[in-house]
Amino acid sequence: MINTEQKALSINLNNDIYGTFAEIGAGQEVARYFFKVGGAAGTVAKTMSAYDMAVSDSIYGRGESGRYVCEERLQRMLNREFSLLENRLRQDRPSTQFFAFANTVAASSFKTKSTGHGWLGVRFQSKPNELPSDVILHVQLLDNQNYLQQEALGIIGVDLVYACFHYIDESEKFISSLMADLSLNRIEIDMIKVKGPAFAKKDPRLLNLELIKNNFSQAIIFDESGQILQPSDALYKSHPLILRGSFRPPTHVNFDMIKSGLDAFKRDIPKDQLDNLLVLPEISMSKLLEPGGLENEDFLARVDLLSALGHKVMISNKNSFHDLNSYLMKFTSGNIGFVVGIYNLEALFDEENYKEDKYGALKLIGTLFSRQTKVYVYPAEKKGKGIFHSADANISNSLILLRQLLIEEKRIIDLTNYHPDHFNIWSRDVIKMIEDGNNNWQDMVPQLVADTVIEKNLFGHKNQLI
Repeated sequence: MINTEQKALSINLNNDIYGTFAEIGAGQEVARYFFKVGGAAGTVAKTMSAYDMAVSDSIYGRGESGRYVCEERLQRMLNREFSLLENRLRQDRPSTQFFAFANTVAASSFKTKSTGHGWLGVRFQSKPNELPSDVILHVQLLDNQNYLQQEALGIIGVDLVYACFHYIDESEKFISSLMADLSLNRIEIDMIKVKGPAFAKKDPRLLNLELIKNNFSQAIIFDESGQILQPSDALYKSHPLILRGSFRPPTHVNFDMIKSGLDAFKRDIPKDQLDNLLVLPEISMSKLLEPGGLENEDFLARVDLLSALGHKVMISNKNSFHDLNSYLMKFTSGNIGFVVGIYNLEALFDEENYKEDKYGALKLIGTLFSRQTKVYVYPAEKKGKGIFHSADANISNSLILLRQLLIEEKRIIDLTNYHPDHFNIWSRDVIKMIEDGNNNWQDMVPQLVADTVIEKNLFGHKNQLI
């Protein structure tokens, strides 16, 4: 794959591509690449940086939120700059593919050494005179110095423009090219949105899954309509209740766990903050990444089913509960709850699962239960031994006292409002029944799930001709 300078030069030498760069907050780093490599007259109609807030407002208008580093401001910039190009230049350049690149970024400053974040977008024509298409990214700038953040922003900006004109028909290559000249410890892309005729036959969610698969993002969140949410916005000031699972497919026991966990979680949240409670089923990407793993469409089918049942959904690259908890704490100071089954609890306290980690079980379990995090335990019925709760879980001897302490401190809480008739429902059994043509699986899932699986032939289901 060619480097950043070569990408910029390639675009400069293409007489069919012409556009505007509007950059706020981190300098003219993207535009600078196009000037630096030479031939910019072939590409650059205008560059600008409306750095002062009042100046920016006079050009793009003041947004309802009053924020400048946000998607709304980026959209205002793209709208204006692309419209100006069309109005001013289309008559003289009838065969040109116009584009407008924009970013609005909060990088670290002299006042703070924190990492920054920003929005980048391109509005472009994949064919002359075609209606424009949009690609919008939200990025976290992970370098600890301002000039390095600006440098990284310049690189990913060039990569984004190049991808729009060269890889639009190759989803995997489109995503992988965005970080071709950047290491993963410099930038995280935590959301991508696309629209327009160039993406008419593409599911934007697949691009977001590719972010996870390439480790460019740690997690993505879909709302109830399947739209992509920026994690920091979705989690801000929230009290998230997480149920980790495969949801392949979602079953009665999954929703009983959510309901019973929610009943308990509500009691731990201040009444005036109940509107900030966020129920979030979460699916780990690990199975998708395994050799011979599941297809993207399998993941999206589960997202569709959970969304149809009224839930936001998170897909993450976090294999462990403590890693996921650390991720959530970056975005919210609220209470965090995990609903787990007995077997998940046993795994949490199994020292064998921490052997390869230099921090060991005590450190990582402590990370899980830091701050306001609680674990709500859904019981299980063990054959011939009755119903098992948290105190009955089979765990490492050396961690028994720790478990007891966490129970006494009400950081591990047994759920009481549950349906024992759901205990014997397992997703793996449902999948086997679906594949074998045994219709008894339909009794183990909500009706909407059953209807959708049958209608769309999901998870190995095959409609039988009569």
